[in-house]
Amino acid sequence: MSEKFELPSPMTMPRFSGIRSFMRLPYQQEIEKKDFVILGVPFDTSASYRSGARFGPEAIRRSSVLLRPANVFHQIRPSDYITGVDGGDVMVIPGNTQQSHQNITAHVMEWAKGGTVPIVLGGDHSISLPELRALASVHGPLSLVHFDAHGDTWDEYWGEKYTHGTPFRRALEEGVIDPSRSIQIGMRGTVYDPNDINEARELGFEVITADEIRVIGLDETMKRVRQRVENQKIFLTFDIDFLDPVYAPGTGTPEIAGFTSAEAQHMLRQLAGLRFVGFDLVEVLPAFDPTEVTALTAATIVFEFLSLLAVSKRSQSEKVV
Repeated sequence: MSEKFELPSPMTMPRFSGIRSFMRLPYQQEIEKKDFVILGVPFDTSASYRSGARFGPEAIRRSSVLLRPANVFHQIRPSDYITGVDGGDVMVIPGNTQQSHQNITAHVMEWAKGGTVPIVLGGDHSISLPELRALASVHGPLSLVHFDAHGDTWDEYWGEKYTHGTPFRRALEEGVIDPSRSIQIGMRGTVYDPNDINEARELGFEVITADEIRVIGLDETMKRVRQRVENQKIFLTFDIDFLDPVYAPGTGTPEIAGFTSAEAQHMLRQLAGLRFVGFDLVEVLPAFDPTEVTALTAATIVFEFLSLLAVSKRSQSEKVV
């Protein structure tokens, strides 16, 4: 197996040409051991307000062709250390949350059990639950690092237990995450009850709200994230509404007073060296993203995920030497 994935050079093939895989990675549906796989989950049946995040994976892939292969901050070109493919989209059924979630779990599990790290493009946030089921079946209960404006730990919507506002309560109940080693950051906006955020804490999560981050600062926030997860295996989920709608207007439930794209990028970069076994980026809604800034930001965040994996692989190779 090749130790590198080769991206087409824009010097010989313009970036606007070719099939829209993520960063023009090789498209490969056949499951094979890689360091990572990009998977799309075009599912938004569980959204509570705006629909349209089913088109998020395609928009992220389309914008990703603008990305160049090296990360200056980490001084790394991921393709020098990790190998991966775009595995296409998981089969989902509009209107059928249960069967779609089963399909997601089965597909992600097939990739993960061979040692590949799935990076999933959503889709509404309900898809994190079946991803966690798949990953926990391989790795055991996981630490959750959750960037979001909302905690997504409500018990139900309209009597429904499986929506984009409930995945992490279900994940806790099912034992696929360890709340004592999990952390949620960025929560803000109006809530249904003044005790909503404290309820998440009572469930066992550490929660750092947007207001608290403004007081303690970004670096202290990420220090607390690292302390919380320590050496555990981690699933990182990033809801694009973590960002202020000025920077990411294309989402289903925007909240004002969020973070800039630069702040989010800075925070993610402080997580180098942790043990990530899965990522997702959710809630991109292209219909509300006329300039495609949301999709470009999402694609760049996914590139930061790849860079984190590559930094870990580089560290491992240096230890061997």
